[in-house]
Amino acid sequence: MSVRKSTRRRFLQSAAATGAAAVLIPSTNRAFGYQSANDRPVFATIGLRNQGWAITSKSFKFADFAALADVDSKVLGVNVENVEKGQGKKPDSYKDYRKILDRKDIDAVMIATPDHWHTKIAVEAMYAGKDVYCEKPLTLTIAEGKLIEKVVKETGRVFQVGTMQRTESDQRFLQAVALVKAGRIGKVKRVTCGINGMEASPVIPVAPVPEELDWELWLGPAPQVDYRALPEMRTGYGGGVPLHSNCHYAFRNWHEYSGGKLTDWGAHHVDIACWALGATETGPSKVTPVEFKLPVEYKDGHPVVNDQYNAATTFKIKVDMPDDVEMIITSEGDNGILFEGTEGRFFVNRGKIAGQPVDTLKDKPLPEGAIEAVYGGPVSENHTANFTDAMKSRKQPISDVWSHNRMLEICHLSNIAMRLNRPLNWDAVKREIVGDDQANSFLSRENRKGYEINM
Repeated sequence: MSVRKSTRRRFLQSAAATGAAAVLIPSTNRAFGYQSANDRPVFATIGLRNQGWAITSKSFKFADFAALADVDSKVLGVNVENVEKGQGKKPDSYKDYRKILDRKDIDAVMIATPDHWHTKIAVEAMYAGKDVYCEKPLTLTIAEGKLIEKVVKETGRVFQVGTMQRTESDQRFLQAVALVKAGRIGKVKRVTCGINGMEASPVIPVAPVPEELDWELWLGPAPQVDYRALPEMRTGYGGGVPLHSNCHYAFRNWHEYSGGKLTDWGAHHVDIACWALGATETGPSKVTPVEFKLPVEYKDGHPVVNDQYNAATTFKIKVDMPDDVEMIITSEGDNGILFEGTEGRFFVNRGKIAGQPVDTLKDKPLPEGAIEAVYGGPVSENHTANFTDAMKSRKQPISDVWSHNRMLEICHLSNIAMRLNRPLNWDAVKREIVGDDQANSFLSRENRKGYEINM
């Protein structure tokens, strides 16, 4: 892949030409507040498998999709047809996402690639004048989160992270946050985030790259490795396309591309826990791996083989949060969040919210407007609606990058602690690990040559 011309340089030149105020203040051009005949923004989705289709399909009501991009031609083809059926107009399709960023008619991109691609695409999209909706977890490393924050601030772009529990799930999580903030369980003492574990894999052999997949481009910033597949292990369907248990589909199970359950479900439940605790602008003081199991041998924090899943299969992490609150992140028990305080406890997940403080709402409801106060206004119809409203107002949406990165740091630190098999002390102000140079080396990652983030 050829290296794109400096997107940051071009952005700054454009900003200088139009006046620095245009970077932060809405104007009438598409780059700073969309405009069209029917006042609908024009979107493009980059990465269509599974969640890419999910966020696209629920967005038809709020935006028109002009283009799609994916490195798998079958996934791309199926979803071009799906989008055409959904909106009545066929979108353009590309293998290379940069062709989308070059288009001036596109207001925003929705990014649902594997995690190791998120930061590069998001940064380049912002410098290209696009607002961004990016799936969770936002980053592969803590340093990437800091970079995205810098670019959001520099460009004035609107950036929504796909932690949709903040908006959707019948407002159960909003109710949970409101209960905690209203003092219905007294002083919070412990929060347990149950995020389930995963199964280990057998040795996954090298296999021919499927004809429809550009494996080189799929790897992108990640290290160059052979394609591996074990089709008989797991199959399913995403947008009508068969899925197999390989690097391509099961990317969340490999640290090279993601962070296992810690950054998958952890990015949802740790987010809500931190929101309820008011810990969206701070972080833990210590992260301790109480017990865990890694599916392969590690040396100096790195797996010694690359032919099996390498993210933790089971775990119990203790996190020392502000105000003497203990957070437990565990693969055991029900998927959801248990809040425990001096005056009660309750449990919430996507299917229910239950416990004595919830039962008392029949006789002692939350104050009027308590849910809206948590949300910062009327609750949006869905996460995309919140995003498009933010695009109009030029204010950051409900899942902003700053609060997301603060909670995601807990998930990243948990993985680092398990990989090194030791507790980590965290400086939440400097956002670095205290007194551990080796652990700090895991806060960033060097992209593979030819796939650097173009600034």
